[in-house]
Amino acid sequence: MTVRLEQLRRCHFAVDLGAARTRVYVKGAGLVVDQPSVAAVNTRSGSLIGVGDFAERMTGRTPGYIRVVRPISGGTVVDIEMAQRMLRQLLGDKTRRALRRNLRLRAAACTPHGADPLAQRATIETLVGLGARRVELVDTLIAAAVGCGLPVERPEATMIIMCGAAATQVAVLSLGSVVTAERVPVGGEAVDQAIVQYLRHAHELILPSQSVRPLQLALSGNGLTSQGPSSTEIHGRDVVTGLARSVRVDTAAVRNAIQTPLTAVLDGIGKVLRDCPPDLVADLADRGITMVGGSALLPGFDRMLRQATGMPVYIAERPDVCAAEGIGAMLEGRIEPLVLNPLAA
Repeated sequence: MTVRLEQLRRCHFAVDLGAARTRVYVKGAGLVVDQPSVAAVNTRSGSLIGVGDFAERMTGRTPGYIRVVRPISGGTVVDIEMAQRMLRQLLGDKTRRALRRNLRLRAAACTPHGADPLAQRATIETLVGLGARRVELVDTLIAAAVGCGLPVERPEATMIIMCGAAATQVAVLSLGSVVTAERVPVGGEAVDQAIVQYLRHAHELILPSQSVRPLQLALSGNGLTSQGPSSTEIHGRDVVTGLARSVRVDTAAVRNAIQTPLTAVLDGIGKVLRDCPPDLVADLADRGITMVGGSALLPGFDRMLRQATGMPVYIAERPDVCAAEGIGAMLEGRIEPLVLNPLAA
């Protein structure tokens, strides 16, 4: 980790390519970009119409010649050219000109744990297309743990759950490395889909895609807990007639629909604990689990994990930007590595 930190300190900017949002940290300037990983393209001319928040608001509302695309899926670049065009627009002319002043421009990027070489290569080529001469890759789990203040460089066990849009990663960290980890293909998108399917089957109602997440937050002021209201009214489109219709939904049924896909996360936690050395598991009983990622803010998710595992569960202060802030701290040199000096003979 010492050599890697020395290399990261030479980088000028860092990118966190998430399935839902893209974040860019510029050395000396901080977090300059935090926008959805979405681009809107005119299919007739091939021109880029909008990116980020503007493009996301266009989802499901465009004519046939405008296509809203996501060049990043599950933290992996699936369309290198579109990802480069999106990043150029998100950075803006002023930031791009400032970065180009560095003749030996270096970049860093977060990659999911266990990403295959092709996925890593796609990330590198995306940043090289922006002018980077060298690209350093950092494990997203390590970056997120650093960003939320966990002592990852010490010989102590820390457990982190990275709740992303496409997947959830569960890992135990110690001495600056991942001891054991498990990737669960369940994230915020799976939870959204569970709500959509429940409303379609139980109430024959189609919910607009941009209304799913606000519905989760509006169900109860206390989150998706039994202390909230027993029902709530939502608006959507009738499956049969296609007309606008309002229905009153039982919040307990919605909670069950959401918790069904989240049970896979509990299986992932159990597997990680079984593969972890007993000494580290003993540390985790006191330190508990730290949740990071945008989906960590899902109401009631932390309470569900706390009841299922019997361990303390904490949500990071700003869970959605932990990875970007962590890799930014490495760039700025705010992280001191643990130096292991060889013993004299």
